[in-house]
Amino acid sequence: MSIFVALLVLSALIFFHELGHYLAARAVGVYVEVFSIGFGNKIASFRRWGTEWRIAMIPLGGYVKMKGQDDTDPSKKNYDDDSYNTKTPLQRMFILFAGPLANFALAYVLYFFIALGGPNALSPVIGEVVKDSPAFIAGLEANDTVHAINGVAITTWNEMADVIANAKGSLELQIRRGDLLEFKIITPQMRETTDIYGDTVQKKMIGITSAGVTHRLDLDFFETLSYAADQTVFASTLIFTGVKKLIMAEVPASELGGVISIVKLTSDATDAGWMAVLFFAALISVNLGVLNLLPIPALDGGHIMFNLYEFITRHVPSEAVIIKLTIAGWVVLFGLMGLGLYNDINRLLG
Repeated sequence: MSIFVALLVLSALIFFHELGHYLAARAVGVYVEVFSIGFGNKIASFRRWGTEWRIAMIPLGGYVKMKGQDDTDPSKKNYDDDSYNTKTPLQRMFILFAGPLANFALAYVLYFFIALGGPNALSPVIGEVVKDSPAFIAGLEANDTVHAINGVAITTWNEMADVIANAKGSLELQIRRGDLLEFKIITPQMRETTDIYGDTVQKKMIGITSAGVTHRLDLDFFETLSYAADQTVFASTLIFTGVKKLIMAEVPASELGGVISIVKLTSDATDAGWMAVLFFAALISVNLGVLNLLPIPALDGGHIMFNLYEFITRHVPSEAVIIKLTIAGWVVLFGLMGLGLYNDINRLLG
């Protein structure tokens, strides 16, 4: 059952991506011939609004086939008024950007519903105090709860960490210890630590770790909107940075995952409950948006690159160059998919 839910979630994310392209194409007067979820032979289809809507056998992607646009053969052109080829570079870029933007918008909506459901957050409860650290010298102890810093209420561990990391001098911490409230003056110190990518960074810290205590966030409407925006930006930044590090070989290629990893992780999230499914679906939606913006021919980013060149130079790129780059793009794309599949199989085999 969880595998079925995983495939359903992945198909839904692909559907919204392609729906973005479809709506943008129709908005600028481009005729859409086929809207497909999946590749290969079609399993089912129907025709509505002049478009054939189909479900295909291999549920690992999808596509919108517009009149005059064919990734499998870039030399096929059509110059009717309702063709993709007769639209301006800006109109074509609008169509191309619409798919990834739909994924970012969907992620925002998913995070919004997560916020409505009351997501869990790490509480500002101290687990361990590092010996001889500023916190140790100030007398902080395990199980102390940070209630406020410089008179501003603290509700989550991340809020507290951000205040400490951006401190300009000493901080006044209001601490609850049992039934007592105490005030401590602490000066954060710049220390060496590692970030989520394993890179060594310099950061202001006071020498405490989290106790791992969580609580449910009770957000009002505007806090819900803010939460959804913050999470979408955070996920986008996380994935953009991860892709950059992969390209720069700062992250080993063995860390790259494929569709098996996506299905397995979504399946695991299904077992953990609907909140986990929404979190993971939002993250994968952002992932689809980011990856499709990469300047690889055959992806949205590659087509955007060609149209940007035409917009700036006022010259259409050479058809021979487009064909060669598109073939190279497919080679890179299939190579990455193959590497991800290889890594997935290795992980499954232990």
